[in-house]
Order: sequence, then structure tokens, then C-alpha cells
Amino acid sequence: MVLDTGRERGRALDDLVAMAQNVGTAVESVIDGKADAIRLALTVLLAEGHLLIEDVPGVGKTMLSKALARSIDCSVRRIQFTPDLLPSDITGVSAYNQERGDFEFKPGPVFANIVVGDEINRASPKTQSALLECMEERQVTVDGTTYPLEQPFIVIATQNPVEMEGTYPLPEAQRDRFTARISIGYPTAIAEREMLDTHGSSSPLDQLKPVATASDVHDLVLAVRGVLVSPPVKEYIIALARATRNSPELRLGASPRSALHLLRASRAWAALDGRDYVIPDDIQALAVPVLAHRLLPTAEAMVERRLPEQVVAKLVSELPLPRP
Repeated sequence: MVLDTGRERGRALDDLVAMAQNVGTAVESVIDGKADAIRLALTVLLAEGHLLIEDVPGVGKTMLSKALARSIDCSVRRIQFTPDLLPSDITGVSAYNQERGDFEFKPGPVFANIVVGDEINRASPKTQSALLECMEERQVTVDGTTYPLEQPFIVIATQNPVEMEGTYPLPEAQRDRFTARISIGYPTAIAEREMLDTHGSSSPLDQLKPVATASDVHDLVLAVRGVLVSPPVKEYIIALARATRNSPELRLGASPRSALHLLRASRAWAALDGRDYVIPDDIQALAVPVLAHRLLPTAEAMVERRLPEQVVAKLVSELPLPRP
């Protein structure tokens, strides 16, 4: 019985790796030279989380999110965040139906498997807060009625750095709901030349075909849940989260939700390597993208230009590894 369960888990992981490779190959046909960012995006998808892509304009943030969405045959909705966007434009609204003589709910674009939020920090904080319930509880409450969202459900949001004009910084509660934050960065000279050759005449998204379905992703998510995390590795996650809370360079440390997101992401990261168990290396690889965007530096750290990413990397290097 145990042997059969192990074989089934092994087959599920083999299917996961093969499917993830297909999706990654499809996305890489659109985004050149960004294998690390694509893998992290797949990790967040399989960890049932949400992804925040932050970088300067024009480096492919929206292209990455749209390529990932198009590679999966599921419902996709795109929301362009603007200063005049209202919360009801995201969640939906109850409208009066004259024929029925009653109010009926008209779902908003958040009712989809993949929701692409473009330039999320250009909307007001009131509109940004409309996603809080959706991202955490995967439901929407309008006029006292709760509507469940589709499964799987992931929000892939892009934003420009807060130094850019016309942006509103995301509230701490909103940032804490994103499993990971990544930056695309500028491409290499070779990748940029290939982009000019392939993107110059037409958009590569036009040729991108789905290589997975929503049910496939749901099965892969269930397979990731079965990845084993030993008690010492869990203690390592807790120790890392507590280290951020006690750091003199941070005035806001990692929340308990961030530790949970780190655990789930480490399971997906290990599964993408074909392993059914998590090792400390997985935690170290994910610590910065999962934790850094939730932390707030002290005034002294800001003056010394000590970014949260640098603080997390320092804590990871200093924290002793768990003993087997």
C-alpha cells in the first residue's frame, strides 16, 4: 500500500515536471533569457499563490504575465488599473433587472482562473483594497452576498517602482498577500537582438498555443501539496521569519502568512526539481523573492540604502542550517 502510494506520488511528480517544462518552454518562446523569472512564476502558480512583477516600464512585465496566461487553456481576464478605476469595476456590481423586478449580480473581471492586473499601483488604495478578500479567501462579497471564485485562481500583477510618477505605493496588507515579487530586469545583448528579430514584425503571443488546461493545473497543485516538509525544515522557516522580526534593520518583519507562503512555495520549487521532499536549499532560494517585499526597513537602514533584499540575504547567510 505504501509502495503504491509512493509510485503514484512519483508518477504525479513526473507529470508535474513534464507539464511545467511545457509551460516554461511556451513562455520562453515569448520572453527570452528570463528562465529564473519564469520558473518563479510557475512556482507561485503551483503553490496556489499570487505573483507581483515589479520593474521599470518596457522590460516585459505584462508580456510575461500574458504569456503565462495564454499557455494555459483557462479563463483569463485583464484589468488595466487607472486612477479612476472603482472597486466595483473589479469585483462586480448588483444591477436592477427590470424584467425580473430584482437585483442581479454581474460578475467583474476577477471571476477568472488567471487575473492579470496591469500597473496595479496606478489605482487608488481604495481600489487596490478590492483585491484583499479575493486573494486571501478566494471569494467576493457584494451587498452582503458571498460569491466563490473559480479554481485554480491566481492574480498576476505588474507595477512600476514607486519612484515613477502617478503611482500609489501598495499597502502593507496588499503586499503581504502576494506570495512572491520578481523583477524582470533588462535583457542581455543577445536576448535583445533576438527580440528585435522575432518581435519586430509581429507579436509572439499570436503564435502561443495553450499547453495545459485548468484541470491540469488543479491536478498539479494537488500533487504539490503532497511534497514532504520535515519538522527541521519547518523550524528553519520559523527561525528565518523570526530573524526578520528581530532584525535591527527592519521595523516590520515577516508575518505568519509569509512563513506559510514560503512553505508552500518551497514545496512547488522542490517538485519542479522532481523531488517529493523539501531541502534547506529550497528555502534559501526563495527567501528573498517571498519575504523581501513584505518587509519595511528602518529609517537608519533607508539612509544607508540597505534594501530589504540585502537584509534577507544577510539573515539567510547567517542563520544556521537545520540538522537532520
